[in-house]
Amino acid sequence: MSDTERAKMLRGELYLASDPVLVGARQRARLLWMKLNASSPEHATERIAILVDLLGAIGPGAWIEPPFYCDYGTQIELGEDVFINFACVMLDPAPIRIGAQTQLGPCVQLYTADHPREAGARVAGPELAKPITIGKRVWIGGGAIVLPGVTIGDDTTIGAGSVVSRDVPSGVIAAGNPCKVIRTLGTAQGQRS
Repeated sequence: MSDTERAKMLRGELYLASDPVLVGARQRARLLWMKLNASSPEHATERIAILVDLLGAIGPGAWIEPPFYCDYGTQIELGEDVFINFACVMLDPAPIRIGAQTQLGPCVQLYTADHPREAGARVAGPELAKPITIGKRVWIGGGAIVLPGVTIGDDTTIGAGSVVSRDVPSGVIAAGNPCKVIRTLGTAQGQRS
């Protein structure tokens, strides 16, 4: 029995995104986020029901402000009280895990999708994906881009417009392109570490 393209995708191996099962999964996600994006602000219960159908997991109090865009939705996990602001994009052929009380500013982009670096391999069609993990109580400023395979530690702030191409530790402020640590924060009680 041959391996499915979806199984290869979820393992982070080269896979064909043109596989009919994956195309169908992306179409399902588009129908759901289109419904979310067209929903009325006063219908919060309807919006939560759509998010429950769209996402892999959504914690209590988590919220996404439309418009919102994703590839599959099923690989996205939001912790309790996560807030995602307007116009965020999450390409999720690999898992995107966002810890409790994390906030994403408008137009933040999380990309797990990746491609071979060698041009011949890239144009042949196979893709791959690497997970993104964002800790608890993180704030990611508007317009930031988080690239495949990145982990951002708890209690960290990412400056607006940053391009995060490498892991960022817990308890820091990081910013820039490429994103770099610019300051270490104190503990939650306000003490310096």
